[in-house]
Amino acid sequence: SSVAHMGFVMLGIATLTDFGLNAAMFGMVAHGLITGMLFFLAGSVKERYHTLEIRRLGGLLVQAPRLGWILGYASMASLGLPGLAGFWGEFPAILASYQPAPGLPVETFRTFMVVAAIGTVLAAAYLLWLLQRTAMGEPPAEFADDPHIHDVETPEWLAWTPLLILILVLGVAPGLLFEITDPAVGQALDNCLRQGCDIATTALGG
Repeated sequence: SSVAHMGFVMLGIATLTDFGLNAAMFGMVAHGLITGMLFFLAGSVKERYHTLEIRRLGGLLVQAPRLGWILGYASMASLGLPGLAGFWGEFPAILASYQPAPGLPVETFRTFMVVAAIGTVLAAAYLLWLLQRTAMGEPPAEFADDPHIHDVETPEWLAWTPLLILILVLGVAPGLLFEITDPAVGQALDNCLRQGCDIATTALGG
C-alpha cells in the first residue's frame, strides 16, 4: 500500500498545480497516519498469532472483534474510502492530472489519470481480499482455543486512538489540513516557476 500511496503523491506533484500539490501534501500526512496504523495492527496480529502468514489466519472478528473492526477501518482508509483521510490524498491527485499545469503534456497526464484510477480498484481488491482472509469466517483449528489471542488492550487503545481519530477528522474536515498546506504550496509553485519550470516541462515533451 505504501507504493500505491506514494504513486498518488508523485502524480499530484508532477501536475505542478495547486490542486495536485495540495493533494500530494495531504496524501503524505494521510499515509503516515494510515500506514502507521496498519503496521501497529500487523504487529498486534503477529503478537497474538505468532505468524503473519495470511493463509493461516482467519476469524479475527470472532476471537478479537474490536481488533478486527479496527483492521477493517484502517483498510478502508488505505483504499481511499470517502470520509476517511486516504480519500483526500488520492481523488484530488487523480482530478489534478486531468488538467496539469500549462506546458505539460495533457494526453500523457490523462493517461496517468486512468492508470491511477485502475490502481484504486486494485488497492480495493487486495485490501478486501486481506480482510476476507484474516477477519472473516471461523478461526482455524490451530488457533481456535489459543489463550494468547485476545482483543484490544488498554496500551493499544492509548497508542491507536489518536491515529484513529485523526484519520476520521481529516477525512470529514479536510480543510483543516488544506488551510495549512495551501499557502506553502502556492509559494513553492511561485518559486518553481520563477526558477524556470519550463525546463522540466520541455523535458517531459511539453
